[in-house]
Amino acid sequence: MTVTSETTPISHYERIGGAAAVKAAVELFYDRVLADPDLAGYFADVDMVEQRRHLALMLAVVLGGPNEYAGRGLAEAHQPLSITGEHYAKVGEHLTATLVELGVPADVIADVQVVLGQVREQVVSAGDA
Repeated sequence: MTVTSETTPISHYERIGGAAAVKAAVELFYDRVLADPDLAGYFADVDMVEQRRHLALMLAVVLGGPNEYAGRGLAEAHQPLSITGEHYAKVGEHLTATLVELGVPADVIADVQVVLGQVREQVVSAGDA
């Protein structure tokens, strides 16, 4: 008797190391963003423990991991902040640099960048789209 099993493709989330890798990426990412004088002001009155937790949950979803995010939608959370296109691009650059530094495969980074492009209009203020 031959037993065959269907193989499920490994998600990007699993490929990079799961929750521990996502947490490491979020920590390094926010260290970079908070050190950037153009971006740090957006987080002046933000509970960064909660902010890091939210991003870790969202990044897990983007990477094909578990969907445990139950927070506000992107537009609801970001539109009141009047985020400019330039600043959004800088955040994307910091995220990309973080993933490169952590050795994330190029195809995973490319997929994350696609998602950043897809959600841009939900984050950038309408007057700066």
